[in-house]
Amino acid sequence: MASPVYRTADESDIHLILKFIKALADYEKMSDQVVATEELLREWLFVQKKAEVLIGEENGVPFGFALFFHNFSTFLGRAGIYLEDLYVLPNYRGKGYGKGFLRELARIAVERKCGRLEWWCLDWNKPSIDFYLSIGAQPMSDWTVYRITGDTLTDLAK
Repeated sequence: MASPVYRTADESDIHLILKFIKALADYEKMSDQVVATEELLREWLFVQKKAEVLIGEENGVPFGFALFFHNFSTFLGRAGIYLEDLYVLPNYRGKGYGKGFLRELARIAVERKCGRLEWWCLDWNKPSIDFYLSIGAQPMSDWTVYRITGDTLTDLAK
């Protein structure tokens, strides 16, 4: 088995990043919610630098991505890393590449002196939940996620 490489994406990876986003959305049965475009990703990832992306490769062939950004814990008094998306193509699963992405994110978090690494997972995604539990991740059962988007967000801003 080839050793995987996890590298920081650059602007030339925009098309690949969008391809992985769409593949993840398809897996999560949420394809109808993807409105991201290459132009939007270029602006927010590489101009405004609001998030970062790792690309995983085996023998130079991309097999997945992880998109993350910094959040902040007032209780810890330091930044953390929030993993927005992690996706490995189906024919590359079971090789430890998902764990490799998380290991690389943990390395980045430690290097940057972050206090934690966290993410969300859909309740029905048992394979991912089982995997996260197997590496020692703990579900945050005392918290409920709230979200404001679209017109509600615009109205609140007025």
